[in-house]
Amino acid sequence: MSWRVPLADLKIPEEDVQAVLDCLRSGWLTMGPRTKQFEDEFSAYVNSPHAVAVSSCTAALHLACLAAGLGEGDEAIVAGMTFVSTPNAVRYTGATPVLCEIGGADDMNIDIEDVERRITPHTKAVIAVHFCGYPAKVTELRRLCDERGLLLIEDAAQAIAAAVDDSGRRAGTVGHLGCFSLFSKNQLPVGEGGVVTSADDDLAAKVRSLRSHAMTSVTWDRHRGYADTYDIVDIGYNYRLDEPRAALALSRLKRLDRDIEARRELARTYRSKLAGLEGLGFVWDDQAVERATHFAFPVLLADQAARDRFRERLQGLGVQTTWYPAIHRFSDYRETYGELSLPRVEEAAERHCALPMSSGFSSEEVEIVVEAVKQALAEELGAAA
Repeated sequence: MSWRVPLADLKIPEEDVQAVLDCLRSGWLTMGPRTKQFEDEFSAYVNSPHAVAVSSCTAALHLACLAAGLGEGDEAIVAGMTFVSTPNAVRYTGATPVLCEIGGADDMNIDIEDVERRITPHTKAVIAVHFCGYPAKVTELRRLCDERGLLLIEDAAQAIAAAVDDSGRRAGTVGHLGCFSLFSKNQLPVGEGGVVTSADDDLAAKVRSLRSHAMTSVTWDRHRGYADTYDIVDIGYNYRLDEPRAALALSRLKRLDRDIEARRELARTYRSKLAGLEGLGFVWDDQAVERATHFAFPVLLADQAARDRFRERLQGLGVQTTWYPAIHRFSDYRETYGELSLPRVEEAAERHCALPMSSGFSSEEVEIVVEAVKQALAEELGAAA
């Protein structure tokens, strides 16, 4: 389908193309100097002592769970409103993901009181998701984890540079480990890629080793003559980020603040132009908008039927939308873990719909979305009359 306004729109300027071309012409494509430079610059950008670039955020989450020591018999409490890669990363280790509640349809981040209720002697870690780029209450959650001897992993896949408090401290730097995504719809898009951050030397070293087969030296080291051979010290993985993607990430990182501000301005515009419309609600408040970095802009409809009709009408008007199903209602999760009741997660999953969000939308495209939303709601009210 040819959308008038797609869910996301990735623009690649000539400087990005040139950065990748320079990398290709260098003749070195696997993990090497550009990856190291990107790690250094990303580390400085989010203000984390360590940043380890990997092949995806799923890989980042997997390595974070391994570094946290998760394994058979362990449990990790995971926010129930997320993409499936978050709880799946726990399952990869043999541990059990324990899904927990969110604040509600108007606050789709992890609920700390429910986390505390679900802690058992088997709990080893908590994974907090900064959903849609809106920061979760990880400062309070870190205090709880420290009190209970648990590791906190932040899934900041959608929230690079989000501010978790008034000091400006960034998502992914409060927990013991933070995980970021470089996927095409994200704020720093390169296609595929991820980053693990940590202030803990040992955790970072574990992630760095496991991302490349747990080898004691990597190809770039041997190419430069720093090592003749290598040893294998653990069961590792091929989770390396390649050089062309690192080159693209470096190029785009220079514009990241500008791109995030464009997303934030779009969120402000949506809230201003759509405020007060009957049948439509917002998630989070104005203060959260200023701290968030806006992977997506979710809105709320009355119920699932209204949401589905709303999406269908927008599709007919050429506006693409999406939504996140409740993890515990996927067939595999029901078959593996049985029926689970998470009423607030279920309500949020049934009622929300994400409008198009991108740093590159024109004012004309934004107006198309706004008018389409108004028309869809008017048709809903007319049908109900």
